[in-house]
Amino acid sequence: MSLAPGEQAAGIDETAAGAPRVIPARYDWRGFGFETRQIHSGELPEPGHGSRVTPIHLSNAFRFDDFQQTWDRFAGVEDGQLYSRHLNPTNQVAERRIADLEGGTGAIAVGSGTAAISSALLGLLESGDHFLSTASIYSGTQVLFDRALGRLGIEVDYVWDWRDRDEWERLIRPSTKAIFTETIPNPKNDITDIAAIAEIAHDHGIPLVVDNTVATPYLIRPIEHGADIVVHSSTKFLGGHGAGLSGLIVDGGRFDWAATSRHYGLLTDRQKPEVPSFLERFGTEHAFERYLRLTAVNDFGPALSSFNGFLLQQGLETLSVRMDRHVDNARALAGWLDEHPVVRSVDYAGLPSSPDHALAERLYGGRTGSVFAFTVPGGLEGARTLIDNLQVFSRMTNIGDTRSLAINPATTTHLSFSPERRERLGIDPGLIRLSVGLETLDDLITDLDGALGAVAARL
Repeated sequence: MSLAPGEQAAGIDETAAGAPRVIPARYDWRGFGFETRQIHSGELPEPGHGSRVTPIHLSNAFRFDDFQQTWDRFAGVEDGQLYSRHLNPTNQVAERRIADLEGGTGAIAVGSGTAAISSALLGLLESGDHFLSTASIYSGTQVLFDRALGRLGIEVDYVWDWRDRDEWERLIRPSTKAIFTETIPNPKNDITDIAAIAEIAHDHGIPLVVDNTVATPYLIRPIEHGADIVVHSSTKFLGGHGAGLSGLIVDGGRFDWAATSRHYGLLTDRQKPEVPSFLERFGTEHAFERYLRLTAVNDFGPALSSFNGFLLQQGLETLSVRMDRHVDNARALAGWLDEHPVVRSVDYAGLPSSPDHALAERLYGGRTGSVFAFTVPGGLEGARTLIDNLQVFSRMTNIGDTRSLAINPATTTHLSFSPERRERLGIDPGLIRLSVGLETLDDLITDLDGALGAVAARL
């Protein structure tokens, strides 16, 4: 459409010189809503072709402009790519986005959730050190703590009742240098109060590391409740489609590394008299993230493929939409199971019958994620019957997928645990863990109802 002489096209501002002024694209999303930020945060202009979607940078190394830039990058004086084990432009977008959504000051993407947990703790702990964890956490994380970190001379003790301040106080030692917990434990959905645990940690000058995999920052942001470091198996809900492994570590940027009496030498001390420490160079807000990226993550090499980083970004863009459906389906299923005559018990904190119901209402409005468990009669044979009669629920060891998943922890995730430990953790032989997906709710109910009918027929 042509314009008449002197007519101005809508949306174009003529400057005094007569040339149109185009408002530049926005890249700073501070102050915008969660849904807007999950789509846009972390992006930077793509100068080559103006790609709207972040390109996949399948390059293991990056060219330096000159000798001095090479030196400055390796010295940490200048930010930027060294090698994809250290930083990749594709993954960097996911890092900035999750830091924004969690309210942190920086983040690091790694190859899996286990890599995120181990990297964060190896940045805090060394041989001879000790840390505490709540007892009700994912079984694979317990194996990491007991077996892998134990072999390195790092000790862990478990707090069985996180509400018991005296139990924490009895277990904290002079060598205790981290506390670990999960917002929504897998598989029992027995939620924790991050603020209460953070108070104990900070009273002793200890950083609190929180796994927020099951809740995601859409349901709760642990840093706002006092957490210092947040980790994710972003393989799960953040990626959301079961297509690629990834993990994330978020620095809250608030822990006072200089004030605590506990020593984090590689972070706070100068390694050479003439070279400032990470804390001196980057301050409280960014010291841990920069330190971790250039030490534990770089040294042990749990690098994230840029292709999986791309898949993670795609998942983040729809996080809130998917989480709403995940939780709606899960709450409805938990309520239905709670009234089913064959089901012995349901572990979902959002239910009025749960001992954690008041806390669930206060922290989550009763919406405590979509990973929970229920117990069928008949022990292992009851569990076998139910699992073998499912058709919509996939028999898989994963959570956070768009697909609904079911598994028996006693014979899978907790198989290596002693019977005594399983019993203390509430892992009954007939326990079934569900990760509720995005399918039509009636189809999920019909599938479970049929499988429960098969269990009843065997009683």
